Amino acid sequence: MAERRYHNAKAYSNPSFLNSREGRSLRILSEYLEPKSRFERLRVDDTIVFMGSARVKSREQAEEALRRAEAGDGDLEAARTAVRMATYYEAARSLAFRLTQWSKGLDPNERRFVVCTGGGPGIMEAANRGAAEARGMNVGLTISLPIEEFGNPYVTRELHFHFHYFFMRKFWFAYLAKAVIVFPGGFGTLDELFELLTLVQTRKMRKPMPIVVFGTEFWRQVVNFDALVRHGTIGARDRELMHYTDSVDDAYDWIIQHLTEYALGQPGPML
Repeated sequence: MAERRYHNAKAYSNPSFLNSREGRSLRILSEYLEPKSRFERLRVDDTIVFMGSARVKSREQAEEALRRAEAGDGDLEAARTAVRMATYYEAARSLAFRLTQWSKGLDPNERRFVVCTGGGPGIMEAANRGAAEARGMNVGLTISLPIEEFGNPYVTRELHFHFHYFFMRKFWFAYLAKAVIVFPGGFGTLDELFELLTLVQTRKMRKPMPIVVFGTEFWRQVVNFDALVRHGTIGARDRELMHYTDSVDDAYDWIIQHLTEYALGQPGPML
């Protein structure tokens, strides 16, 4: 009778183990080590993070949807809202373009202040698109979702990361960031903004972190920080953690001023 031979897979190449509950710590660690190795290899030391809604359309998309709605094909009120919100798409695109041009004019041996987004549609697409139009590398940190997978074609291929764990994705948003611009968004954007604000407020994040909140009317309606001050749940100075604006020029100037003063001489991540 022939002897049976069993060839057991090594633990690190055993999918059933790696995808098991017991292998979770390895999966988490891999979402730290693999992006770290790629960022180091491509010399990406720091980023400017753009956050905002995945649902915001470009001007051309929104205007086309409005034309169809006016012809009886679609929700007219929703189409008008999309045209109004498209202003933010174009603002993110323009701001990312200008910041990328500025960063490319710095030390040619370093890739400084690379535009980084969640890699999806909407505001994320707009920022990646603006950076790509300026011929700059840009980062997309996408996330696997049970309902849909999304991405945009403007992310630099070598800097497209795909995460399973939200908290590891948010780690990479915060760890390399030297500035953050937050455009109108929903639950995800609010989650990311408030986590950053908490890190800065509690000084768990010790590096200077300029946070631009773009879209004054939207944000003052959606989050009433003045009410939090009145109720004593935050301090009056906590409102100063953010810079409100509706102007691409103002956002650009404010970010450049802070990066020049606090970050240019400090390459690499700062805790």
